[in-house]
Amino acid sequence: MKTNLREVTSAPLLSEAQSEGFGGRNFGYILALLGTVFFSMKSIFVKLIYQPVDGMAMNGVEAITIMAMRLGFSAPIYVLIFWLALRRRKRQGLAPLQKRDMALAAILGLLGYYICAWLDIEGIKYITAQLERLLLFTYPIFVFIFGAMFFGKPLTKGTVLAVFIAYAGIGLIFLEGDIAVGLNVPLGSAMILLCAALFAFFQLFAKPMIGRLGSPVFTCCAMLGAGVMIAVHFTLENVVMGDVSEVLNLPPRIWMLGIALAFFSTLLPSFMVNLALSRVGPQATSAVGMVAPISTIMLAIYILGEPFAPIDGIGTLITLAGIGLYTYFDKRAISAPPSLSPATDK
Repeated sequence: MKTNLREVTSAPLLSEAQSEGFGGRNFGYILALLGTVFFSMKSIFVKLIYQPVDGMAMNGVEAITIMAMRLGFSAPIYVLIFWLALRRRKRQGLAPLQKRDMALAAILGLLGYYICAWLDIEGIKYITAQLERLLLFTYPIFVFIFGAMFFGKPLTKGTVLAVFIAYAGIGLIFLEGDIAVGLNVPLGSAMILLCAALFAFFQLFAKPMIGRLGSPVFTCCAMLGAGVMIAVHFTLENVVMGDVSEVLNLPPRIWMLGIALAFFSTLLPSFMVNLALSRVGPQATSAVGMVAPISTIMLAIYILGEPFAPIDGIGTLITLAGIGLYTYFDKRAISAPPSLSPATDK
């Protein structure tokens, strides 16, 4: 029996008791917010790694090397959590998870945590951290569009208006602000926008799979699946065709930043965002995630010394207003009683 995309995305995520036990949708919004802020720190860590200090050239570390450090330091934790999650299910007498679902989660991880990660880390070489985050978080637009086109997701007037307001602020910053500078803004921007579009598909497909596997197992499978491909890519580039000693002799500062990147911008936010997806869905998670440009702007100013003009502040306030409006409409839609309509089944 074939299953269409609408049926896939209508799969139940959590039981009502589970959702209420953890604070329901309100807790989901908090997780989405915290996960977004931690993920937004990634741009800062990567930019610090790319800085020309300790005798290294600007952008002297390859993107795949940063990805290998990121997943290398975090992979043992994912393996441990994966084992504990399966052991817990067995002790609770629950049915074993389908190997097919875990394999699909690993394959989906190649899209979200390998392809998208490489495009993002490589693209940020050419633009500022602030512009990278603003462009990357156009992905909620792609989530709304793809969700309506392929997944049967409704687009209400209120949510469309909220997204328009939020991205009007981002557009104002992009057009009139001081942050659209870099080594190659068109190339870097194109890579980040492609990353955003692909990540939207990742989030839409992740939602039903999180429902079947649970957030911890899904996250571990996706991250470890991406880790395998990252290891293959790193080996080919630095061992087979390169000199791995250059990587092993990187300055201690780079290794410390790699550890921070793995823990604060990979482990913690990956579980937070996937838990949020299971409670509020990809559209609400995407909308709350629009605070990421704001947090990145603040961090980039104070840590990286990037420019920031008054017009950037105005755009920031407009974006925050759009996020708040979307959250209001989303929660109102959830709490509203279902309307009665004539049956359409034949």
